[in-house]
Amino acid sequence: MSGRIWLIAGPTASGKSALALRLADAVGGEIVNADSMQLYADLRVLTARPSAEEEARAPHHLFGVADAADGWSVGRWLRTAAEVLGEITGRGRTAVVVGGTGLYFRALTKGLAEIPQIAAPVRRQAADDFEHMGESAFRGRLGLHDPAAAARIAPGDRQRLVRAWEVFAATGMALSDWQQTGDPVLPEGSWRGAALEPARDVLYARCDARLDAMVQAGAVEEVRALVGRNLDPDLPAMKAVGVRELAAFVRGETTLDEALEAAKRETRRYAKRQMTWQRGQMGEWPRIGGEDQEEQWRQFIALEPRLTLS
Repeated sequence: MSGRIWLIAGPTASGKSALALRLADAVGGEIVNADSMQLYADLRVLTARPSAEEEARAPHHLFGVADAADGWSVGRWLRTAAEVLGEITGRGRTAVVVGGTGLYFRALTKGLAEIPQIAAPVRRQAADDFEHMGESAFRGRLGLHDPAAAARIAPGDRQRLVRAWEVFAATGMALSDWQQTGDPVLPEGSWRGAALEPARDVLYARCDARLDAMVQAGAVEEVRALVGRNLDPDLPAMKAVGVRELAAFVRGETTLDEALEAAKRETRRYAKRQMTWQRGQMGEWPRIGGEDQEEQWRQFIALEPRLTLS
């Protein structure tokens, strides 16, 4: 198992972090974060980052390394992750990359092109177009030139919609096509992957229960601190699932029960989008179901005979 790389993907609340930690325990591995929101130090509770006790069991990398005011791009994560993976495997250790951000895994295994810098007038025009056209019309126009991006980008994600259009407007090439080019950090044969995919009703119940636990653990206080900083609402950290909903409670616009219910709905929608991505982009990865950690571990070790139940 020396120097190997495992990729473990899954929707929120699927159990991927627990599986990754158990694998790291079994092989003496190191864990690398592939979740775009767990990068931010400000969001330990709301993004279900590993606890201090869990981090003490195995080396963890790229968790809580960024301030909420510092928006990380896919390219920045990829460059940093490549360095970290090189260091881990260079020591002869196993790297376990775990997260729910599908584009991170795609960048690792398929490559990510260096898109030319977009001129400021083009960026301003794209932003103005969004404001004047509205999301529906703007998305429709984008779909004529980059249907994959128009279908992939979540409702309400203004930043990514505008980014996709400005890339096309500036280069004449769809962002989705740019993302198909470039050499992968992990060439074929250098890694093994597994995607967690619990039954939908099980996953949704876990999402709801975890939101309740997050509120008990201090998620509201975490969001209150973010709101108090008056950060740009378009920053990635401000778009983390649950931030907008709990911020409405912090500002006195709704009750805690209403905010929590709204956060649960958005979390379930997010989990559904993550599973859709997995099916479309990771169709060849082995699937792991199971309703509890023991069953998930049994299914995982079936992929790797040298591992044992422990």
